[in-house]
Amino acid sequence: MLAYAAGNKKGSNTVVLNLEGLSTIADFFVITSARTGIQVKAIVQEIERVCVEEKIRIYHTEGLGQSSWVLLDLGDVMVHVFTEVQRRYYDLESLWKAAKRIPLPKL
Repeated sequence: MLAYAAGNKKGSNTVVLNLEGLSTIADFFVITSARTGIQVKAIVQEIERVCVEEKIRIYHTEGLGQSSWVLLDLGDVMVHVFTEVQRRYYDLESLWKAAKRIPLPKL
């Protein structure tokens, strides 16, 4: 659902990583890219809207002031919204390469 919310605002290369058994931070990462900081904010706003609608609590949001990497902490799920440059730089997919990718069906 969160991955699709990102897609509603043209988030690209969205992946969901299953971190169960690999991390105590979260069970899942949702990672998506945006072309600009403005698009990062739009994606974050859409995810926040969906969370309110679905009664999903957002415990913390970090990075909105910079708008190149925003992290939303939903407890068991962490959502990372990056600009493409920042996503390549931090390369979370390689850092968590042992995590299984959850396939996202096409809508």
